[in-house]
Amino acid sequence: MVLSMTGFGRSEANFKNKEILVEIRSLNSKFTDVRLKIPQNYKEKEIAIRKLVAENVERGKIELSFEIKSPEGDEDFSLNIPLFKRYYNELTNLSDELDIPQGDIVPAILRLPNVVGAEIGTIDAQEWLAVRETILAAVKKFNAYRSTEGKAMGEDLCLRIKNIQEYLEQIPPFEVERVVRLRKRLMTNLEENFSKEKVDQNRFEQEVIYYLEKMDITEEKVRLGQHCKYFLEQLESSVAQKGRKLSFISQEIGREINTLGAKAYSSDIQRLVVKMKDDLEKIKEQVANAV
Repeated sequence: MVLSMTGFGRSEANFKNKEILVEIRSLNSKFTDVRLKIPQNYKEKEIAIRKLVAENVERGKIELSFEIKSPEGDEDFSLNIPLFKRYYNELTNLSDELDIPQGDIVPAILRLPNVVGAEIGTIDAQEWLAVRETILAAVKKFNAYRSTEGKAMGEDLCLRIKNIQEYLEQIPPFEVERVVRLRKRLMTNLEENFSKEKVDQNRFEQEVIYYLEKMDITEEKVRLGQHCKYFLEQLESSVAQKGRKLSFISQEIGREINTLGAKAYSSDIQRLVVKMKDDLEKIKEQVANAV
């Protein structure tokens, strides 16, 4: 079963008097790219969090954020008093020198970097365990979301491939007609330029065979059928990451369809080729969003 590259998961938990909120979402990416938005005092756990996400989430641009709130508002924040004083002295001196109204200088200083921040210290082991479990719960919901989206995607991919297989099965009757048209066109051209008596029938048959060999699409039909069958097999396989492989197979399907169109010499076959290309484009769009 295929997984969707996009997904979303959210989980909440309580630890003592604090509320832990975790959200994880993803977008398309060729690689696993984990981006974190975490509290300042959890920076020491950044590597552990990245590893935890990478071990439980497949390919994609992964964005994980979490915050810890307390109903009493007693989060561990600190005021960098020396830095605050330095900013205040510098700004008041500058405003006096330039005769600029000081205005709301205190709120402005509080918004400056590193003036107010999280209290840096050792994270409580039990709190970290609660955060870790909440992250795993969000990841579980995230993967379930991807799985649901992937199921719908897989059904659509299967339908598109079967459409191509059906169009392929409709080609043989038109192959017979184009041979008849080829013989007729060649004979007409010869009769228009030479008298019928001067036409060497053996040479004529050789020319017909030459053009028929150039127009032969047997190999293309066989390879296209094999590629479609292989695509469906990979779609149903238990391999975790199959998006790249499905993309490669769809490229091979495209090459065979293009060759069929180039060697068609039949408006009826060309119409089937156009339909195949339409389904193939939709397949490529879906595969680009597959893990």
